[in-house]
Amino acid sequence: GYGGAIKTVEQARKILALGVEKVIINSEAVERPEFISELAEAFGSQSIVVSIDAKKKLLGKHVITSHSASKKGKLTPVEFAVLAEKQGAGEIIIHDTDRDGTFKGLNRTLTSEIAKAVKIPVIACGGSSDVQDMEQTMDECGIKAAAAGSVFVFKGQNRDSILINYPTPKDLL
Repeated sequence: GYGGAIKTVEQARKILALGVEKVIINSEAVERPEFISELAEAFGSQSIVVSIDAKKKLLGKHVITSHSASKKGKLTPVEFAVLAEKQGAGEIIIHDTDRDGTFKGLNRTLTSEIAKAVKIPVIACGGSSDVQDMEQTMDECGIKAAAAGSVFVFKGQNRDSILINYPTPKDLL
């Protein structure tokens, strides 16, 4: 999939024409939820992934954000996931931006809430500590996928060595 600054059906068409299977949208979907429907009608729900950036508010509840977390939305991540599904999204990525890069573990509570609220696939993202954390999150939350970045880049006791660190087949069993 490809995501980043997709604002029109025509942009999505050009990306999909390159052979990319899915487009991932965030900011435009938050500003204009009907954009999800426009894309789903043009390309089918299976090609549309809505990435939900979640940030914890002062009192502990999560709110959606967009534009690299510079704008806060009015809906909770669960409310927005339900809306995205109704608008035609084929998948949801729930990205806990507070945990991103922390290695503290994926947010299983938030992921579970969203997975229970929608019927479409949910992908957890943000804060993965290792492959086992990803596996446990998938098992406990009833989801089929988890995403990670830093886990595969940083290594060492203080995570100060930079290298590409792919899991071994043994890690994935």
